[in-house]
Amino acid sequence: MKTGRYNGGRGLVAEFNNKVAVVTGAARGLGAASARGLAAAGAQVILTDVLVDEGEVQAGQIRKTGAEAVFVAHDVTHEPAWEAVMSLALEQFGRVDIVVNNAGVAPTGKPLDELALDEWQRVIGIDLDSVFLGCKHAFRAMKIRETKETGGGSIINISSIMGLIGMGNGADYNAAKGGVRLLTKVAALEGAPFGIRVNSIHPGFVDTSLVRDAIDRSVEAGRTQGGLGSANEVIEMLSLSHPIGHLGVPDDIASAVVFLAGDGARFMTGSEMVVDGGYTAQ
Repeated sequence: MKTGRYNGGRGLVAEFNNKVAVVTGAARGLGAASARGLAAAGAQVILTDVLVDEGEVQAGQIRKTGAEAVFVAHDVTHEPAWEAVMSLALEQFGRVDIVVNNAGVAPTGKPLDELALDEWQRVIGIDLDSVFLGCKHAFRAMKIRETKETGGGSIINISSIMGLIGMGNGADYNAAKGGVRLLTKVAALEGAPFGIRVNSIHPGFVDTSLVRDAIDRSVEAGRTQGGLGSANEVIEMLSLSHPIGHLGVPDDIASAVVFLAGDGARFMTGSEMVVDGGYTAQ
C-alpha cells in the first residue's frame, strides 16, 4: 500500500498507511475534497453519497492517482444502509479507522413560525440523525479491532458555525448543527476508553454547490439578508462578512479533516475546530 503525504498547501502533514476511511456526502464539495485529501495521505477511502454518478466519478479520479477508493450509494438517514457500508469496509479492507460524517443539506431558510414540521424533520434527519448513525456504527466497527490489534480511530463530524451561533430563518439548520456539536462531545467521552477520538469541524461559508444552491433558492424566495436581489450580491456580502475577506474553499476544510484524522491530533477529542475566516471572532 502506498504511503502518501498531504499538506493542503498549509503545512498539515499526516500519513495513513493501510488505514481505511469512510467519507459521507463525498460526491461533491467538502466530502469530495476530504476524500481526496485522505487518499493523498495514503488512506484507502470509501466514498458514500446518494449522488451515484458524481460519486463514481470522484472515486475514479482518486483511483487514477494510484490510491484505493470505492464508491457506495448510501442514504445516511437509513440505518440498514450504514450497516451495509460498514460491512463492506470490514469485508473488503478489514478495518475502519476514520469516519467523516459530512453529508448534509442547507435549507432555503424560513421564519420559525412558517417552517413546516416535515421540513424541520427532513433537515434534522439528514444533518443530525445521520451523524448519530455514523458515530454509532463507526463505534461498532472500530471496537471490533480491540480484540485483534491496537484499536482506536478518528471520527470527524462536520458541523458549522451555525452550530455555534444563531442566524435568523435557520431554526432547523442551527438546531441540527448545534446538535452535532454536543453529540460529538458525548461520543468523545464514550469513545475515549476505546482509543476512539471524536471531533467536530465548524466551517464558515465555503464556496460549494451546496452553498450556492441555497443562495439561489433564497434569492428566488426573496429571503436574502438585507433584501439583496442577486446571488452575486449575496456572495459578495458573505465574503465581506468574513474578516479574512473571502469565502472558504473545500480544501480548507479537507486540511482540517486530514489533521484531525492523524496522529498530530492524538490529544484532541471532543474539540471544536472552527475554520471560518474569522466569522465567529467578531
